[in-house]
Amino acid sequence: MSQVVAVAPALPGYRYPQQQITDAFAEVVLPAGTDRAVLDRLHRATGVTYRHLALPLDAYAGLADFGAANDAFIEVGTRLGAEAVGDALAATGLAPEDVDVIVTTSVTGVAAPSLDARLVPLLGLRPDVRRVPVFGLGCVAGAAGVARVDDLLRGDPDAVAVLLSVELCSLTVQRDDSSMANLVGSGLFGDGAAAVVMVGDRRAQRLGLPGPHVVASRSRLYPGTERVMGWDVGASGFRIVLSAGVPELVEEHLGDDMAASLGDHDLKTGDIVTCVAHPGGPKVLEAMERTLDLAPDALRRTWSSLSRVGNLSSSSVLHVLADTLADPPPPPGSPGVLLAMGPGFCSELVLLLW
Repeated sequence: MSQVVAVAPALPGYRYPQQQITDAFAEVVLPAGTDRAVLDRLHRATGVTYRHLALPLDAYAGLADFGAANDAFIEVGTRLGAEAVGDALAATGLAPEDVDVIVTTSVTGVAAPSLDARLVPLLGLRPDVRRVPVFGLGCVAGAAGVARVDDLLRGDPDAVAVLLSVELCSLTVQRDDSSMANLVGSGLFGDGAAAVVMVGDRRAQRLGLPGPHVVASRSRLYPGTERVMGWDVGASGFRIVLSAGVPELVEEHLGDDMAASLGDHDLKTGDIVTCVAHPGGPKVLEAMERTLDLAPDALRRTWSSLSRVGNLSSSSVLHVLADTLADPPPPPGSPGVLLAMGPGFCSELVLLLW
């Protein structure tokens, strides 16, 4: 089993209360003369109190096109990624040259060379570090990234790996687009990054660091749900696709998927001590609590993260994981679950063991 030995979140320095963002984004997303009552209602319903943004709030009206937004993604994303990876490695005592593989994920910008390539000289990673950039998994990529890094480390138990998620969702907000999906997205999603350091089984034994082990993972794709969540990519950049049916899909599938995943290891939902869940939004979290029959406070860290920073796409569940690791650890042998959902529509469940 691989081990998670550090998680470091990173947030841009521009932090604003939700109402201030609503007032500013109303000038961006609503065509002139549009009543903003729906925008105000949707933003209030997100459960978000503050968000961090990649740019100063008054800069968004000046983003002329996709090229300008993507240039900002590369500049800010590289800087945030370097901060997150540097902090995560420092927490373990490992050096950049110890890293054997780096997996990067984002769905809010594109870069070639990819962000990980830009970080090699910036951080002092080895020139022969194995790089695996991932695009398109969206919100599920935080949990799926942990699972895929575990897959790699099972084949290289002496290795050190880094998972980096960078999501600058505010740069995808569309101008003069009063569609329901764009209005919801402009109120729910924030900007941030997170880095996870994981080590193979033999390396974990030598290091002796705290942190949960990855026991197993389960990926699930639900056919016929391609238009539930994702992007339409055009001249104006990434135009969000977001269906109101996400909570229903969660209630329809997630409980059975969790039961099957845990059943493979003779566990039930009631055995789970820690639940590290992606904060998709209030209705999604409520659906998750119902279908998984969770204890009233099982998702308290997830609700708190949603309020403090918003939904950070793939980075969100890693922020919740960092909050979980900052608390006193549960008793040795305690099982936990890391889970997220995203475009596809799909889910990823990762079984952890402290």
